[in-house]
Amino acid sequence: MFWKRLASGIVLLVVAIAGIALGGYVLAGLLLLISLIAYTELTKVLAGEEKYRPSAPDVIGLCAVASYYVLTVLSYHPTGAMGEAVLSQLGYWAVLTAVFVLAELFAYVLKFPAYDADRIAGAVFSFFYAPVMLSFLYLLRELPGRSFLVWLVLISSWGCDTCAYCVGKLIGKRRIFPVLSPHKSLEGCIGGVLGAALIAFLYGVFYVNRVLGETGMTVPLLIALVAAVGAVMSMVGDLAASAIKRNKNIKDYGRLIPGHGGIMDRFDSVIVTAPATFLLVVLLI
Repeated sequence: MFWKRLASGIVLLVVAIAGIALGGYVLAGLLLLISLIAYTELTKVLAGEEKYRPSAPDVIGLCAVASYYVLTVLSYHPTGAMGEAVLSQLGYWAVLTAVFVLAELFAYVLKFPAYDADRIAGAVFSFFYAPVMLSFLYLLRELPGRSFLVWLVLISSWGCDTCAYCVGKLIGKRRIFPVLSPHKSLEGCIGGVLGAALIAFLYGVFYVNRVLGETGMTVPLLIALVAAVGAVMSMVGDLAASAIKRNKNIKDYGRLIPGHGGIMDRFDSVIVTAPATFLLVVLLI
């Protein structure tokens, strides 16, 4: 199991790095694929059916996810200004969201009582939880002059996860979430945040400063702060995904990734870290 998990983890990391490095249509297409799978996994788990079959609300959601990414790629052209980077596309996204929710309500009413309210709510929740939040990885990668800061998402999520695991194994004693995540310790959580911040600081000193032509410690310290906050958010994402699994009494969201489970099992922290990192980069750096 260890070697299978390690091999699939390496492949996943290589694919993620390649997609982010190439950016543009490649990254958008990769995120769209991941989002469609994550959406399917979430709606399946929330439906709680032993034999899951995609329903009309789920199909509407999948169409909304595809439309969202196409709209994002076609309309997102930030100039680097904070207001334009964040606000210029909200009108398009608001219209799409409204159409999506209305379509779900139509399916709910026209097919009543085929679908209950929980099924409709789960379809809407799944759309925002994974696809929309993951898209901030693309939004950050396409920011002019700051695209290299997209790596902070991986540093904050997967870097934190690795550091937290190592510190927790070595000195972890105080169980901070005994019911939700029995193996997580206070020492591991602190080690994960500090480890991610240190990695980000070194990234700022040896790479970001060179790119920006800086020599001081201001930018590396800001980057470390962003990574530290992102690391905290990554743990929130991990625990939130675990909470859903606990509520539904399942071990994994799927079996797509050997040794890891489903897309939601591996990207749960990235999903929450991406929007947090985007906002902090736009506001602080």
